[in-house]
Amino acid sequence: MRTELIILGVDPGLTRCGVGVIEAGAYRRLSFIHVDVIRSSIDVSQDLRLLTIWEGLNAKMDEFVPDVVSIEQVFAQHNINTVLGTAQVAGLAMVAAAQRSIPVAVHTPSQVKLAVTGNGKADKLQVERMVARILNLNKLPDPPDAADALAQAITHALHPAGELQGGEREQHLTPAQRQWAEALKKQQQNKSRMHGRGM
Repeated sequence: MRTELIILGVDPGLTRCGVGVIEAGAYRRLSFIHVDVIRSSIDVSQDLRLLTIWEGLNAKMDEFVPDVVSIEQVFAQHNINTVLGTAQVAGLAMVAAAQRSIPVAVHTPSQVKLAVTGNGKADKLQVERMVARILNLNKLPDPPDAADALAQAITHALHPAGELQGGEREQHLTPAQRQWAEALKKQQQNKSRMHGRGM
């Protein structure tokens, strides 16, 4: 049985949609696979921009065949047009995953910052630096959308059963995800035992 987990992270955006792919292996080892930004031109109508993002997301999912897709949760912003476009792209990512029966997870920006840096209020540069460190990258991911997508994937690797969408969470876990979740649970239990012994 394959125990490695391929996670595709999505930082949704209409102009730039970040896509990051990592592998979660044994002993919580995380490895970099791919990062890219799918771009759409502001000079064309929104339907065509969404089509460009849609085609890009489909191509990435077909190429990397992820076990799970982790998407940043969209929050209301002052610019209503920006948040609407971002929400539409997040929806496209969910549908692309659903068509392939790939579980979808959603994590908030604060959850991502906390998981990656240990600080839920970390700035973008701190996140970028920690992403590079965790994945042993020689340079910071660029542009920031790329780093955010990798951070999404990392967050889900650290919280495998956290925010899966729809139904009972455990029913949506793949065999690889279950093994990853069980390993994380055992590690947490061991830490609790050691703490209880005053170690």
